[in-house]
Amino acid sequence: MKFNWNYPTTVWVGEDRTNDLDEACINLKITKPLFVTDKYLINLPFIQKIINEIKSKFQELKIFSNFSGNPIGENVDDGVNEFKKNNCDGVIAIGGGSTIDVGKAIAFMSGQNRPIWDFEDIGDYWKRADEKNISPIIAIPTTAGTGSETGRASAIINKKTGIKKIIFHPKILPSIVILDPKLTLELSPRLTAATGMDALAHNLEAFCAPNYHPMAEGIALEGMKLIKKSLVVAFKDGGNVEARQNLLTASSMGSTAFQKGLGAIHSLSHPVNAQYNIHHGLSNAIFMPYVLTFNKNSIEKKIISICDYLGLDKKFDSFLEWILDLRKELGIPHKLSDVMDCSKINLDELSLMAYEDPSTSGNPRKIDKDDLKMMYEYSITGDLFK
Repeated sequence: MKFNWNYPTTVWVGEDRTNDLDEACINLKITKPLFVTDKYLINLPFIQKIINEIKSKFQELKIFSNFSGNPIGENVDDGVNEFKKNNCDGVIAIGGGSTIDVGKAIAFMSGQNRPIWDFEDIGDYWKRADEKNISPIIAIPTTAGTGSETGRASAIINKKTGIKKIIFHPKILPSIVILDPKLTLELSPRLTAATGMDALAHNLEAFCAPNYHPMAEGIALEGMKLIKKSLVVAFKDGGNVEARQNLLTASSMGSTAFQKGLGAIHSLSHPVNAQYNIHHGLSNAIFMPYVLTFNKNSIEKKIISICDYLGLDKKFDSFLEWILDLRKELGIPHKLSDVMDCSKINLDELSLMAYEDPSTSGNPRKIDKDDLKMMYEYSITGDLFK
């Protein structure tokens, strides 16, 4: 057996650690940062406060916020143009997973001469990159879901094809991550639930992926335990700082762990996110029990070990029941048809996109297009595999 293990980066954790942002820039020799956040966050008081504090310590600060959730390649191009026009030398990305994905992609693409799609996560495409000119990145998440801050990839939609592509390079990984729970205190219960379930999906699929990676499995287990302890607490009491910190940590842990692999939850989600603009965490939460029951024979022993660590009855059905009950408590719909009109979906087209998604290869049970189509059908009717 031969495996390559890569583990993440410098992480500064705790309340008010955003006050150390200038120190992070100094450490990375960033003197002209591009501040990247989305158009909905830019006018929020806490973002404006951070911007004003940085401006007081740096002569030049440029801001890029002309994008929103589920970003497209053109958003990255616009950010790269802003970066180059102002001779920036680093990126500060603050926001949810989409924002951090855009910030990482801007820092990466500012040093490349090829189109972004040439660096899709296929084989060794990443070796096409000019590594010398990849700019340093500081990532500050304001949601606890994607874990993009500790990831080596960006999820960007190709507008021409309508497909979400995973752009990969080891140096897309941010150089410094700041996990400040205070930035997540005002996250709505709805987004707390969706992003928390996203983090759970990352840890769960990483743990169940078939590759050999005990370090990733240990991190994924503890990530799930933190989510079990804190997600409902934060959903009901958004001001609970300890719960918010646990979820931020679990989110970063999920991204760290899923280099071991993901699976069909993500394969099914990515096409729906790209084609119908459904929130990624919400779609992951919806697809979770359908994929679990489909994979049961391949993951039952793994699930029982999760139950042992989480203090659940050591049975597959106990874990499934916990997932279903958790979704109900968080107000997560059971069916895809509860959040979108499924009557006009081309399931053959969607299933092909899911089959070609990079996550598919990590599913613990080998799957084909027909399997994915069947999982879509079950998620629409609400029936679980027996």
